[in-house]
Amino acid sequence: MQETVDVLAFGTHPDDLEIACGGTLILLAQKGHRVGAVDLTRGELGTRGNEQTRARETAAANRHLRLVFRENLGIPDGHIEKTQENLLRVIRVLRQHRPRLVLAPYWEERHYDHVHASHLVAEAAFYSGLSKIETGQESFRPYRVLFYLSRVGFQPSFVVDISETFAAKMKAVRSYRSQFHNAEPEEEAGPPTHKSQNKEPQTMISTPLALEVLETMSRYYGAMIGAHHGEPYVVREALEISDPVSYFRTFPDSKQAHLFWPR
Repeated sequence: MQETVDVLAFGTHPDDLEIACGGTLILLAQKGHRVGAVDLTRGELGTRGNEQTRARETAAANRHLRLVFRENLGIPDGHIEKTQENLLRVIRVLRQHRPRLVLAPYWEERHYDHVHASHLVAEAAFYSGLSKIETGQESFRPYRVLFYLSRVGFQPSFVVDISETFAAKMKAVRSYRSQFHNAEPEEEAGPPTHKSQNKEPQTMISTPLALEVLETMSRYYGAMIGAHHGEPYVVREALEISDPVSYFRTFPDSKQAHLFWPR
């Protein structure tokens, strides 16, 4: 069934979207936009947890993200290759849901799955507009692909103010109890979905420091725009602005601006 959306976010593994652009997804949904999400893999090669655990945790995170839909393409974890088969998988999703904006991982990254996912989604977004690529669907090309941050920093094209949705974003992140340190009461984060964290190997994101780093990065990019929290994006194309006066009228005239730029 075709269910069109305004924004379609692609994540490499379950929990990537929550970490990188969860605040934006929630904010856009609150503004009345139809937001969907696609995970390319099930994260079955992850050091902690397993495929079934990650699926349950994703369902818990979805309660905070306010998505129209979320699906998993089931591409083997660690094998996100730019094959014709995988390109067609993504093209079919794009033509089915016809998003105006696509969110994808930034192309420079420590984890090569994310690098490959970035190229796969970006190329599929272009090829989806070619009518001679036959999928039994009408051709369609999204207006823009917005690349979100993972670990490798960049100079953003723009930053989204997620101050009002940061708390909800972190609840979605903490839904992945097998992956992250979670000090919240069980009634807040849900019961453990895997064996005790103490028996699992430690990873870069399983210590309390990882959540502190995530908040620090959010505050860093938020400070760039005079906000408490922000999520950065890069676009390859120049951004068109038809009325610069109207566009810049609200910046930095915000309630919190004086905290960052005192008179």
